[in-house]
Amino acid sequence: MPHALAPRAFTRLPRELAPLCLASLCAAAAFAAEPTAIPNDYKRQHQNALDLIEAGQPQQAIEKLSALKKKFPTDAETDFMLAAAYCAVGKVDESLGFVRLAIKNGLPPARFAAGPRELFTALRDTEDFKEIVAASPIVHGPMIGAVTDTSAKIWLRLAVDKPLPVRVTPGEGVTVAAPDRVTGETDAVAVYSVTGLTPETEYRVEFFTMPQVAREAAVQCRLTPPPRPGSPTRFRLAFGGGAGYVPPHERMWTTIAKQKPDLLLLLGDNIYSDKPTSPLMQRYCYYRRQSRPEYRALLATTPVYSIWDDHDFGTNDCWGGPAIDEPAWKRPVWNVFTQNWVNPGYGGGDEQPGCWFSFVRGDIEFFMLDGRYYRTDPRANNPSMLGPVQKKWLLDRLAKSKATFKVLCSPVPWTFLAKGKSLDTWNGYQAERTEIFDHLAEKKIDGVVLMSADRHRSDAWKIPRENGYPLFEFNSSRLTNQHVHGTMKKAIFSYNKKQSFGLVTFDTTADDPTVQYDVVTIDGGVVHTLKLKRSELESE
Repeated sequence: MPHALAPRAFTRLPRELAPLCLASLCAAAAFAAEPTAIPNDYKRQHQNALDLIEAGQPQQAIEKLSALKKKFPTDAETDFMLAAAYCAVGKVDESLGFVRLAIKNGLPPARFAAGPRELFTALRDTEDFKEIVAASPIVHGPMIGAVTDTSAKIWLRLAVDKPLPVRVTPGEGVTVAAPDRVTGETDAVAVYSVTGLTPETEYRVEFFTMPQVAREAAVQCRLTPPPRPGSPTRFRLAFGGGAGYVPPHERMWTTIAKQKPDLLLLLGDNIYSDKPTSPLMQRYCYYRRQSRPEYRALLATTPVYSIWDDHDFGTNDCWGGPAIDEPAWKRPVWNVFTQNWVNPGYGGGDEQPGCWFSFVRGDIEFFMLDGRYYRTDPRANNPSMLGPVQKKWLLDRLAKSKATFKVLCSPVPWTFLAKGKSLDTWNGYQAERTEIFDHLAEKKIDGVVLMSADRHRSDAWKIPRENGYPLFEFNSSRLTNQHVHGTMKKAIFSYNKKQSFGLVTFDTTADDPTVQYDVVTIDGGVVHTLKLKRSELESE
C-alpha cells in the first residue's frame, strides 16, 4: 500500500464530489422513525428470531416478527430480520420488500452489505440487492485504535476485495500499510497501519471509494497522537459498559462525542450476543451496532479500546476455565472479537488467546484485563479470574511501570460490595484480588486507580487497605441498556436514573497531579463528581 498520496490530488476534487464528512453520513442515515416505546427485552427480540432462523425454523421467526411489526410498524431492525427470515424460506420478492422498507425506515444500506452475509444468500443474484450492496463500499468504520505518539491503526469493513486508496494530511513522513486483499476469512475487514506520525499533531485520513482518487472521497476520520510516553499530559476519556442495542438510546454515542473525549474505553457487555457457539449471532450483534451512524461518527474521531465481559464472551456470569481450547467455542469467540476491534493487543495472541493488553498515554498507563477467558469456577479451590499467565503479566508490568497514574480496568467491580453476595465480581476471587493489592503494597506502587463496568448504574467506591493507601474505583455500565440495577448506599455515590457514562479527566501537568471522575447522563448532564490528588494515592 503506498504511503500518503500526493497533496495535489486534493486540489483536483470538484466541489460536487468533495469528501463526504461524517456529519453528512449521520444525517443521510438518520434513524428518524425509530420507536420510542419499545419492550424491555428489545435487544433480545431480533436475536430470538435469528435463533429460529439458524435452527431451521424461519417460518416461526416470521410469525413472531410479524407480531412485533404490528406493535412497532416503523422499527427498521424488525424489517431487517423479516427480510432475512423471508430470504430463508425462499420468498425473494417478500424479502426484497422488507429490505426496501428497512432502508425507508432509516437502516443504512451498508447494513445489508454486512449482513451477516449468509442471511441473504438467495438475494445475492438479484439486481436490486446488488445495487444496494454496491452503493456501500465502506460497510463499517472507520474505527481508530492502538494510537501511540507516532502510530495508529484504522479499521474498516469493506464490500470490495481490495483496500481503498487512502490519503493522510499532513502527509510528510507518514506511511500507510494495509493488507493486499480483503477476504471472508477476516470478515471483510481491512486494518490500515499508519506510522511516522508526529505527537500532538492533528491528522485527517481520507478513504476513497473509486480507483481514481480525484473523483470521490467516501469518508474521513481524524486523529491526534498523544505526547511522547512519560510526558506530563492533560486529557479525558469516556468509559462504560452495558451497551445493549436499544435504538432510542443510541444517541448516547452522540452525547459522548459532544464531550470530545481523547479516547473511549468499553469495558464489557458491549454487544450482548450471549451465544458463544454461534459466530453468526456474534457477528449480527456487532454489525447492528457498527452500522449506527452515531457510533461510526464517534469512533472515527475517538480511539477506542475494548475488553469483553460475560455477555460478549459467553453467557451470564460464565467462566471459560483454565484450558486454552476448552470449551471448543472459546477460540472462535476470540477470533470474532479480534475481527471487530482494533486493540493494541489480544492477550498473548494465538498461543495464549485473550483480550488483555496495556497501553500508555503520556505518563498514564492503562491495564485492560480479561476477566472471562481463563476464569475458573468461583466455588472451586483457589479460584482465579485472570489465570496464571495474565496475572503474571499484570504483576510484572505494574512493578515496572513508571506512570504517574496506573489504571486497572476490570470488566467486573473490584469492590466486594457492588453485587450483594454474588461471586461473579472480584467477591468470588478475593484471594487473587488480595494478591494483586498486596503486590501494590510490597512494591510500593503508587497512583493506582481502579475502573470497572458490569453494574447497570454509575458508582464511585473507596476500598480501604490495611497495608496501603485506599483504592478508589470508578464503575459505570449503563451506556444504552434499558435494564437497571439498584443504587448502593455504601458507595461514595451511586446513580441509575438515566443511562450514563464515566468521564475521567487526568491532569499530570499540575504540581500535585489530579484525576477527576464525572458521571454524565445520556442527556449530557453531570450528576456526580469525584476528584482525587496524586498525593492521596501514595505509600507512606
